[in-house]
Amino acid sequence: MTTHAVMVTRFGGPDVLELVETPDPAPGDGQTLVEVEASDTLLLETVVRSGLGRDFWPIRPPYVPGGGVAGWDPDGRRVAGYTNGYGGYASKAVATSVVEVPGGVSLQAAAALLHDATTALALFEAARIGPSDTVLVVGASGGLGVLEIQLARARGAKVIAVARAAKLARVEEFGADVLVDAADPEWPRADVVLDNVGGALGARAVPLVNPGGRFSAHGAAGGAFTTVDRPDVAATGIEVAQLSADDRVRHLTEALRLTAEGTLRPAVGQTFPLAEAASAHAAMEARLVFGKTLLTGTLGG
Repeated sequence: MTTHAVMVTRFGGPDVLELVETPDPAPGDGQTLVEVEASDTLLLETVVRSGLGRDFWPIRPPYVPGGGVAGWDPDGRRVAGYTNGYGGYASKAVATSVVEVPGGVSLQAAAALLHDATTALALFEAARIGPSDTVLVVGASGGLGVLEIQLARARGAKVIAVARAAKLARVEEFGADVLVDAADPEWPRADVVLDNVGGALGARAVPLVNPGGRFSAHGAAGGAFTTVDRPDVAATGIEVAQLSADDRVRHLTEALRLTAEGTLRPAVGQTFPLAEAASAHAAMEARLVFGKTLLTGTLGG
């Protein structure tokens, strides 16, 4: 039996992603073979593919990207799970830390929760966000930012969403109280900053945290993680989102429950078949996407 997978054949631009046919992956102990309906994608995967991260990640081409999938296990159950970093851009994948997807939650929604929702829930545990807080979400139009808005609202907090002007109308649909164009020269102050971007945008938010506030510097899409040099602010970094297998399962189970009950609504902004994985990467790199970008297990092309 064979499967179709998207392989990084060499470091470079999106065009190095090629659809290939390979033998079915063989699950080992504690692993499950998943017939994939949807594969999660991350902006980080475009960085690794480009070769810019070769000093930090040991992977070398050829390899199949993709750290999370949702689909069907051999018994026909709808499941979502993790591939330990690679192998998810495929029509079949081997997954660990597999969780059954409850009724009422689509497999695409489950795939969108795999990394973004588990990260968001870990960040909220660390930041201790409550009803008296004003939360500033930098990079509110991404899959993670949209979930942060909803979690903050569910805890009774006031939410200020910062995003590009063209995406603010869609951000508003997810419950933000205040919308701010990222290009505006002045942003409101807040008790908590959730920085999904880093770089110059993240740095702009540092002086806006009220004394005694919290700053989560977990995003680096802008080129670098934000440095928070303020003794009156409690700062955390990407380490908060580096979860153990048990924590991933715990947070994913909670995220699926919140989605089933309607508290969370992941934003699947666009999907691409496997044959168009290069287009998916190009769109993410150009910041043309809203919410979560997924690959479907269909071939397309």
